[in-house]
Amino acid sequence: MTRILIAALLISLPAAALDPFEIQVYDGTANDQGEAALEMHLNYVAKGLRSSTLPELPPDRQAHVTLEPSYGVTSSWELGAYLQGSLLPGGTFEYAGAKLRSKFVTPPGWHEHLRLGINLEVSLLPAAFDRSRWGTEVRPIVAWEDDRFIFALNPNLGMALTLPDRREGPELEPGAMAKLKLPGFAVGLEYYASLGPLRSILPLSEQEHYLFETVDVLSWHGVELNFGVGEGLTAASNSLVVKAIVGYAFGR
Repeated sequence: MTRILIAALLISLPAAALDPFEIQVYDGTANDQGEAALEMHLNYVAKGLRSSTLPELPPDRQAHVTLEPSYGVTSSWELGAYLQGSLLPGGTFEYAGAKLRSKFVTPPGWHEHLRLGINLEVSLLPAAFDRSRWGTEVRPIVAWEDDRFIFALNPNLGMALTLPDRREGPELEPGAMAKLKLPGFAVGLEYYASLGPLRSILPLSEQEHYLFETVDVLSWHGVELNFGVGEGLTAASNSLVVKAIVGYAFGR
């Protein structure tokens, strides 16, 4: 009976968590018109939470892989998709869902340093990775870049489209980055958080906060390489996460 009561309590709790398959801050850039690109997102929860809200799987020692093709419809409008999978601690590889997105950004040359945009996304995931299965995300993008620095802010809003989490409404999941550009590469910090529903922000101890130390390779035209090591800053966060993004733009 005690186990049944605990399970019922867990199921009634809101599910507030970062997207474990795409750990990235959008910088307001997009593919050129007619340009196709392919990214692979890889990350591993080296030391994570060992419990989860049923029926979702605990993140500890999960490895995630995401293939992200994209295409520039115009210089300001990019379409993309995600195909996700997860290698579980026992060695089983699981299909982890798919997403579609549409990104709009200010056109090249609009401003010397400032870029704005918005990314709209819809997802359908297995219950083991999202108990509500259907979800959506609205990601505003603000970025500033010059010859030495790049800064970006994504005040993301994620929302379940079906029960049990639909009743919670939009959840605030901000991301930000600050990087120093050096010859051939950039170094800096990326920050991610999950604060809970907008109508009822969670207590700090129940929020997720992460700080990643990152390096980006800039010297190879058309190639994207991003590596990072992230530490959880609260008890509700995974303690250690490593990530990589490898991408290539195929041109027109």
